Amino acid sequence: MTDYDSLSARIRALTEGETDEVALMATLACELHQSDDRFDWTGFYRVTAPDLLKIGPYQGGHGCLVIPFSRGVCGAAARTGEVQLVPDVDAFPGHIACASSTRSEIVLPVWGKDRRLIGVLDIDSDLPDAFTAEDARRLEAILHDTFGGL
Repeated sequence: MTDYDSLSARIRALTEGETDEVALMATLACELHQSDDRFDWTGFYRVTAPDLLKIGPYQGGHGCLVIPFSRGVCGAAARTGEVQLVPDVDAFPGHIACASSTRSEIVLPVWGKDRRLIGVLDIDSDLPDAFTAEDARRLEAILHDTFGGL
Protein backbone atom coordinates (compact mmCIF):
# COMPACT_ATOMS: atom_id res chain seq x y z
CA MET A 1 0.00 0.00 0.00
CA THR A 2 1.04 3.54 -0.65
CA ASP A 3 2.59 5.60 2.13
CA TYR A 4 0.67 8.71 1.09
CA ASP A 5 2.22 10.96 3.75
CA SER A 6 5.74 10.26 2.53
CA LEU A 7 4.65 10.36 -1.12
CA SER A 8 2.92 13.74 -0.69
CA ALA A 9 5.98 15.24 1.02
CA ARG A 10 8.28 13.92 -1.72
CA ILE A 11 6.05 15.30 -4.49
CA ARG A 12 5.81 18.70 -2.77
CA ALA A 13 9.61 18.87 -2.52
CA LEU A 14 10.12 17.85 -6.15
CA THR A 15 7.50 20.18 -7.62
CA GLU A 16 7.92 23.28 -5.46
CA GLY A 17 7.84 26.39 -7.63
CA GLU A 18 7.14 24.50 -10.88
CA THR A 19 4.21 25.78 -12.95
CA ASP A 20 4.59 23.82 -16.20
CA GLU A 21 1.71 21.34 -16.33
CA VAL A 22 3.57 18.71 -18.38
CA ALA A 23 6.62 18.81 -16.10
CA LEU A 24 4.34 18.40 -13.09
CA MET A 25 2.46 15.52 -14.72
CA ALA A 26 5.72 13.75 -15.62
CA THR A 27 7.00 14.04 -12.05
CA LEU A 28 3.72 12.82 -10.53
CA ALA A 29 3.42 9.91 -12.96
CA CYS A 30 6.92 8.73 -12.04
CA GLU A 31 6.54 9.16 -8.29
CA LEU A 32 3.06 7.62 -8.13
CA HIS A 33 3.96 4.67 -10.34
CA GLN A 34 6.96 3.74 -8.22
CA SER A 35 5.07 4.17 -4.94
CA ASP A 36 2.82 1.11 -5.07
CA ASP A 37 2.96 -2.36 -6.66
CA ARG A 38 -0.77 -2.13 -7.38
CA PHE A 39 -0.09 0.60 -9.94
CA ASP A 40 0.48 -1.17 -13.27
CA TRP A 41 -0.04 1.91 -15.51
CA THR A 42 0.07 5.45 -14.17
CA GLY A 43 -0.39 8.53 -16.27
CA PHE A 44 -2.24 11.56 -17.44
CA TYR A 45 -4.55 12.29 -20.31
CA ARG A 46 -4.58 16.02 -21.10
CA VAL A 47 -7.50 18.08 -22.36
CA THR A 48 -6.25 19.23 -25.78
CA ALA A 49 -9.52 20.22 -27.46
CA PRO A 50 -13.16 20.46 -26.44
CA ASP A 51 -14.30 17.02 -25.23
CA LEU A 52 -10.98 15.39 -26.16
CA LEU A 53 -8.17 13.85 -24.10
CA LYS A 54 -4.70 13.02 -25.45
CA ILE A 55 -2.08 10.96 -23.70
CA GLY A 56 0.36 12.86 -21.55
CA PRO A 57 3.25 11.77 -19.37
CA TYR A 58 2.90 8.21 -18.10
CA GLN A 59 4.72 5.18 -16.70
CA GLY A 60 4.00 1.62 -17.85
CA GLY A 61 3.13 0.06 -21.20
CA HIS A 62 1.62 1.95 -24.10
CA GLY A 63 -1.62 3.80 -23.45
CA CYS A 64 -4.39 4.91 -25.78
CA LEU A 65 -3.37 8.02 -27.68
CA VAL A 66 -6.74 9.77 -27.87
CA ILE A 67 -9.86 9.38 -25.72
CA PRO A 68 -13.04 11.37 -26.33
CA PHE A 69 -14.97 12.50 -23.25
CA SER A 70 -17.80 10.24 -24.49
CA ARG A 71 -15.82 6.99 -24.09
CA GLY A 72 -14.32 4.89 -21.35
CA VAL A 73 -13.44 5.50 -17.72
CA CYS A 74 -11.15 8.45 -18.51
CA GLY A 75 -13.84 10.06 -20.63
CA ALA A 76 -16.38 9.58 -17.83
CA ALA A 77 -14.09 11.31 -15.31
CA ALA A 78 -13.52 14.22 -17.69
CA ARG A 79 -17.20 14.46 -18.68
CA THR A 80 -18.64 14.29 -15.15
CA GLY A 81 -15.79 15.89 -13.20
CA GLU A 82 -16.03 13.01 -10.72
CA VAL A 83 -13.59 10.33 -9.58
CA GLN A 84 -14.20 7.00 -11.30
CA LEU A 85 -13.42 4.06 -9.02
CA VAL A 86 -13.82 0.90 -11.09
CA PRO A 87 -13.29 -2.42 -9.25
CA ASP A 88 -13.86 -4.50 -12.43
CA VAL A 89 -13.15 -2.84 -15.78
CA ASP A 90 -15.05 -5.58 -17.64
CA ALA A 91 -18.23 -4.47 -15.87
CA PHE A 92 -17.79 -0.79 -16.86
CA PRO A 93 -19.95 0.04 -19.89
CA GLY A 94 -17.80 1.32 -22.73
CA HIS A 95 -14.45 0.54 -21.06
CA ILE A 96 -11.57 1.08 -23.46
CA ALA A 97 -9.07 -1.76 -23.13
CA CYS A 98 -5.74 -0.06 -23.76
CA ALA A 99 -4.05 -3.03 -22.02
CA SER A 100 -5.63 -6.47 -21.76
CA SER A 101 -4.00 -7.01 -18.33
CA THR A 102 -5.99 -4.20 -16.65
CA ARG A 103 -8.50 -5.51 -14.09
CA SER A 104 -9.37 -2.35 -12.10
CA GLU A 105 -8.88 1.37 -12.49
CA ILE A 106 -9.12 4.71 -10.75
CA VAL A 107 -9.39 7.94 -12.73
CA LEU A 108 -9.43 11.40 -11.18
CA PRO A 109 -10.13 14.74 -12.82
CA VAL A 110 -7.21 17.16 -12.64
CA TRP A 111 -8.27 20.73 -11.90
CA GLY A 112 -6.20 23.86 -12.33
CA LYS A 113 -6.95 27.36 -11.15
CA ASP A 114 -10.62 28.37 -11.23
CA ARG A 115 -11.58 24.69 -11.62
CA ARG A 116 -10.32 24.54 -15.18
CA LEU A 117 -10.13 20.88 -16.24
CA ILE A 118 -6.52 20.20 -17.24
CA GLY A 119 -6.93 16.45 -17.75
CA VAL A 120 -7.33 13.22 -15.83
CA LEU A 121 -5.01 11.02 -13.80
CA ASP A 122 -5.47 7.38 -14.76
CA ILE A 123 -4.09 4.54 -12.64
CA ASP A 124 -4.64 0.96 -13.80
CA SER A 125 -4.02 -2.24 -11.87
CA ASP A 126 -3.69 -5.83 -13.02
CA LEU A 127 -5.44 -6.76 -9.74
CA PRO A 128 -9.22 -6.73 -9.35
CA ASP A 129 -10.73 -4.22 -6.92
CA ALA A 130 -7.30 -2.68 -6.25
CA PHE A 131 -8.38 0.85 -5.32
CA THR A 132 -10.28 2.29 -2.37
CA ALA A 133 -12.10 5.48 -1.45
CA GLU A 134 -9.03 6.31 0.67
CA ASP A 135 -6.84 6.11 -2.45
CA ALA A 136 -9.24 8.49 -4.17
CA ARG A 137 -9.21 10.93 -1.27
CA ARG A 138 -5.42 10.96 -0.92
CA LEU A 139 -4.79 11.19 -4.68
CA GLU A 140 -7.28 14.08 -4.95
CA ALA A 141 -5.33 15.92 -2.25
CA ILE A 142 -2.04 15.41 -4.10
CA LEU A 143 -3.58 16.65 -7.35
CA HIS A 144 -5.07 19.69 -5.63
CA ASP A 145 -1.76 20.54 -3.93
CA THR A 146 0.12 20.19 -7.23
CA PHE A 147 -2.23 21.73 -9.80
CA GLY A 148 -4.77 23.77 -7.81
CA GLY A 149 -2.87 27.02 -8.03
CA LEU A 150 -2.06 26.86 -11.75
